[in-house]
Amino acid sequence: MAHLIVSKCVDHLPLHRLERVYQRQGLFLHRSTLCDWMAACADLLRPLYDLMVSVVLQSRALHTDDTTVKLQELVTHRLSTARLWVYLGDAAHPYNVFDFTVNRKRDGPQQFLANYQGYLHADAFSGYDGLYLPDPRTAAARIIEVACNAHARRKFYEARGSDAFRSHQALAYYRQLYELERQAKDFSDAQRLQMRQDLSVPVLGQFHQWLEARRPEVLPKSPMGEAIGYALNNWAALSRYTEAGFLAIDNNVSEREMKRIAIGRKNWLTVGSPRGGQTAAVLFSYTSTCQRLGVEPWRYLRDVLERLPSHPPERLAELLPDEWARCQRAEAGAGTAGGSQAGPAVPSG
Repeated sequence: MAHLIVSKCVDHLPLHRLERVYQRQGLFLHRSTLCDWMAACADLLRPLYDLMVSVVLQSRALHTDDTTVKLQELVTHRLSTARLWVYLGDAAHPYNVFDFTVNRKRDGPQQFLANYQGYLHADAFSGYDGLYLPDPRTAAARIIEVACNAHARRKFYEARGSDAFRSHQALAYYRQLYELERQAKDFSDAQRLQMRQDLSVPVLGQFHQWLEARRPEVLPKSPMGEAIGYALNNWAALSRYTEAGFLAIDNNVSEREMKRIAIGRKNWLTVGSPRGGQTAAVLFSYTSTCQRLGVEPWRYLRDVLERLPSHPPERLAELLPDEWARCQRAEAGAGTAGGSQAGPAVPSG
């Protein structure tokens, strides 16, 4: 089971290839059987997945992104475009959890984040806009938008062909901002916040003045006009990372997670049903989190799948990837300490 999950979700092998791999080893397993096994594993892992989701939603700041997957209808075999979403917890809640929806309507993130309160790093997708509205009872927003400066920078980069001079001026401002972030990589949150207030905020102020001055000079529908318009329309959210040291200047960390799905879908092509999409979301959550934490996913899944059926529900948190890894290190340390107390080995013969 662990080998099957890791082969598809980490090594991007579709089930028809795994069917041939197992057959060469003398074991014939039809791909429908393999598919059923993956679904059964996801069902078994679902309570632990739900616990991971609840922990992630305790984060001060989340990163999210989505990408397309092809959904094939069971009866007609027609293809439609579905979505896989990822939600990355902060350093204190270090899990990556995926969600599946059959479309890109706002219902997906609104349902997933219904109980979340904090900052949300995301792109400028209009489906998120409802999340940022103030609560009528408190007049304060439950979720605060943090926009991605990499998206804004990319638009200026793409405008080089038609307006090289202004494009390089804008990129120079971003070069200053990213260099400050690079130098503050190892700072504490308090130190990083102080640096941003002292150094990044003045650069952003100059950049904003430059954008306002350049806006009348370009056509609104030109690449440079659209880049300037995007930056100014989202300015408050683009500069919000300077309000806290634990926020990020961009959302690249979640975009990198989406590359795993983009590479995989070139091989396995489609999900066969909404249940298959949910199975993928659960299993990708474990393999992605293991890779984030530096945990060997095959070793983790092999152990957890064996233990889950008889594991006490009240101790489910022990099987979370970081807790599992901590227990493994503790057991290895205890074994090493026990071996060192046994004294030197006596050679035989």
